[in-house]
Amino acid sequence: MSAPGIRAHRHARGAALLLVLWLIAMLTALIGAFALSARVENLQGRVLMRGLVAQNAARAGMEFALTRVGQTDPRLQWRPDGTAYRWSYGGAEVEVKLIDENGKVDLNQADPALLTALIQGVGGIEQQADAARLASAIADWRDPDPLTQIAGGAEDPDYASAGLPYGAKDAEFESVAEVEQILGFTPALYAKLEPYLTVYSGRAQPDPAFAAAPVLDAMGLNGADVVAQRGRRNPDGTPMPGGGAPGQLPGLVGEGSGTYSIDSRARLSDGRESVLRVVVRAGGGAVPGMAYTPLRWEEGASPR
Repeated sequence: MSAPGIRAHRHARGAALLLVLWLIAMLTALIGAFALSARVENLQGRVLMRGLVAQNAARAGMEFALTRVGQTDPRLQWRPDGTAYRWSYGGAEVEVKLIDENGKVDLNQADPALLTALIQGVGGIEQQADAARLASAIADWRDPDPLTQIAGGAEDPDYASAGLPYGAKDAEFESVAEVEQILGFTPALYAKLEPYLTVYSGRAQPDPAFAAAPVLDAMGLNGADVVAQRGRRNPDGTPMPGGGAPGQLPGLVGEGSGTYSIDSRARLSDGRESVLRVVVRAGGGAVPGMAYTPLRWEEGASPR
């Protein structure tokens, strides 16, 4: 073979070697990308699976609470007054609190005096006149007339002056969340009040057998004393005279509504946590076989 032919042959072999090396590098990168993608998908699947486990544990806590609140044996019954109950389920630690809606302040029925006391006490508002003005705004939101309450309140012109594109609803509350739309209520104030408000009881006064301490204080009772009295139990778990089960408080009537706010929190061993906050009405639901009707449903790792 001539010298030029030898050089051309060597150049071809060198080009082929470079091509092979380039293909090997490309395939290595491609395989690495596939491996990384598979690992990421595997981790995502594990996270999703653990999240579903936590969510199902929180839901199990809610449904278990509904079975316990209906127990006739006071040693087994869970009281719907905000008491925290702990339970282990499927490797998760579950904490459940349930409150009968009769223990809350009904936005459609409560008078301005009760609303004022609750807003001032829970909202940390120093001046009673300011709390009364906010309570009157609630009354103006729900009443059908265009007249402003004596203590202040807010009707359509007030909302227009504040630059809001809406006015007073002039109809009953359909959800507690409507309070956020009322003139004068900030998100921070609403967050403080929301746990103590309802639209499901239909009562002008909350039932002291289920009410939280701030609601009892707003009713003119000593909230701390009443809550302590409700929690009095004998060593075997049965209620002591004058305490424990709803309806056994002297002078207080505990007639449950069957509608409950339930806060169920499930925590797994790896620290993952899921929260379920619902309002449900016990009894047959719209779907055959359901033991309750959901009225509000909020779930996730950290719902508001």
